[in-house]
Amino acid sequence: MMKWFTLYSNILHLHFSEGFYQLPESAKNAVSPTRPFTRFLKVMGYSLVRLVGNLFKDVENGEKLQGKVWLYVVSQNNVDSLAFLNAGLPNAVLVAGQSKELGKYHKTVQRISLRRKLLYYYKFLPLIFTFLKYKKDSTLRFYDLLYDAIGFYEVYLQKLRKYKPTAIVFANDHNADARAMLLAAKTIGIKTAYIQHASITPIFPALQFDLNLLEGQDSLDKYKLCGPVQGRVKLVGMPKADAYMPFRNTNTEIKTIGIGCNLMDNLTEIGKLLHQLTTNFPTLKFILRPHPRDTRNFKTIAAISPVITISDGKKEATFDYLQQLDVQISGNSGIHLEAVLLNVWSIFYNMNTEENLQDYYGYIKHGLVDACMDYAGLQQLLKQHLQQKPVVYLRASYYNATIGTTSDGKSSELALKYISEFIGSNQQVNA
Repeated sequence: MMKWFTLYSNILHLHFSEGFYQLPESAKNAVSPTRPFTRFLKVMGYSLVRLVGNLFKDVENGEKLQGKVWLYVVSQNNVDSLAFLNAGLPNAVLVAGQSKELGKYHKTVQRISLRRKLLYYYKFLPLIFTFLKYKKDSTLRFYDLLYDAIGFYEVYLQKLRKYKPTAIVFANDHNADARAMLLAAKTIGIKTAYIQHASITPIFPALQFDLNLLEGQDSLDKYKLCGPVQGRVKLVGMPKADAYMPFRNTNTEIKTIGIGCNLMDNLTEIGKLLHQLTTNFPTLKFILRPHPRDTRNFKTIAAISPVITISDGKKEATFDYLQQLDVQISGNSGIHLEAVLLNVWSIFYNMNTEENLQDYYGYIKHGLVDACMDYAGLQQLLKQHLQQKPVVYLRASYYNATIGTTSDGKSSELALKYISEFIGSNQQVNA
């Protein structure tokens, strides 16, 4: 039993950590419903739609999986982050679990059948009792995540033995299915590589990949806080941003402001902010950008003023949104870094005064963003710079190792080179 507990504790490291448990409820609600009854309905829905539903779907194409380099993805953002490898690396194929939601890429990746996942749910009761013994608070709050995680490792272990991929490249290191795939690969000696796709925090799992391609020194410093770093580490910048680097914002006058929000932000606070901004700066344009997973209704907020438009995160890439801006305003969000890379002035502004999660990513501490603690301060800061927007992209050098160097805008080339060397490919890399 302790062997099962150790395995699943590793798989669920982030969401069963004390650090994650202490986060505001709005952050935890993004992965597990706050209301107990809704959480129970999620488990029932998962059982019927996923576990039972998977039995009646044939999704696996073994010929396209056999002996390939798997690019394992768990989200639309993951696909965007690994697209350059899919295009440039011979024998590579995008791979995801059977019913994983991938937005606009839902039908464009190879799927791994999870029909047999149901067979391993005999482990659930012994596991939940053991988790209650050692991690009671997290288990009571996140038992649905434990329920979801059952069987991923066991099924993936079988699939890896069957299809024998040359190597597996990940863009996610903390979701349960991604960690299950990683641990299964390590069990049978398949090479693994990781390409960072978003900002990280010290509550993430320790790096356990054979090759780790991180964006910059900030990421490495934080991962060292997570635990011993396994494998080689290379700092390569952000490959998905390469195509946009030639189009960094060169405007000196502020004309368009973006508001990037996520599930941790309060709708009332978002609306209040936009009402104040459109009143005080009537000549400016404003674009509201909810996170792709945020399904709340923003129509009422958009109706505050005709100068407000909404960017649909499920259809419009983050950098396409950022290219339209001069200023980006957000709370705790990784979009700050992406904005600064494009020389878009990014300002931290808390849009959840009830759950005051300050500087989650350390952006204020390390000078990436300016911060305003109230609207009066934000209004004054914007007024001071309406005709003289600051140049900010070099602020990102601690977070992105290629900024201001000869490799600026060439992160994909670096990453492709390291990955190709790592998997020992003798084939020519596609230009």
